[in-house]
Amino acid sequence: MLHYQSEAQLSPEEFIDILRRSTLDERRPVNDVRRIAAMLAYASLIITAREDGRLIGVARSLTDFSFCTYLSDLAVDREYQRQGIGKELIRRTSLAAPRAKLILLSAPAAVDYYPHIGMTRHEHCYYLDDANELK
Repeated sequence: MLHYQSEAQLSPEEFIDILRRSTLDERRPVNDVRRIAAMLAYASLIITAREDGRLIGVARSLTDFSFCTYLSDLAVDREYQRQGIGKELIRRTSLAAPRAKLILLSAPAAVDYYPHIGMTRHEHCYYLDDANELK
């Protein structure tokens, strides 16, 4: 049976495992357990999807619960994709901070997914990898 919940104490090993099973590991530091542990420790909100106790999906976010929720990681096991699990993780993340706007950066393979489920694309997003790159 599928069960969704908020989980503040997700282990780095379990998180790395779901990242690998979802292909999100291609863009996350899965070989750096300390960095993954810090990502989990400083997350404001982690929503999980489990089937019979096995982690099959996760949404990891940073939020102030009032204005902005940045959904940093949305990962669903490849074997469970296209069943609405990702959409439900997004919905539950948004419901946990109902006054906040939910924001995410799409993985290249998921660019068409988000408009399909009702999210709006924003063309004015910027990022900075290194403070030394500022001019």
